[in-house]
Amino acid sequence: MLFSKNRLRKKKDIDNVLRNKSSKSAAVSFLSVRFLANELPYSRIGFVVSKKISKKAVIRNKVKRRLREISRNIVGDFEKGFDIVVFTKPEIANSDFNQIKNALELLLKKIGHKNS
Repeated sequence: MLFSKNRLRKKKDIDNVLRNKSSKSAAVSFLSVRFLANELPYSRIGFVVSKKISKKAVIRNKVKRRLREISRNIVGDFEKGFDIVVFTKPEIANSDFNQIKNALELLLKKIGHKNS
């Protein structure tokens, strides 16, 4: 499970990333991201999985669990001091764990928040 300090949970924090004019974005196949610098010595990540993914909560929760697990394994490689919000697209519901992992790693490399 993703460490509590690395989770972006509060609506006001997510809204801050989305509404701030200095936030940046990027996208890959079925994931997109918005990120913004914060004043903390660690990065926080949050996930948005809407009902467009699936009407079934079981599937949406499965997608979120997979994303959190992948993030937990690579959270040590994140640059420090960023709030990251990951959005999903409907194709993610039919993807397996490795496809999601590759897409998230590619996305983090693309935005420059994963040291390789």
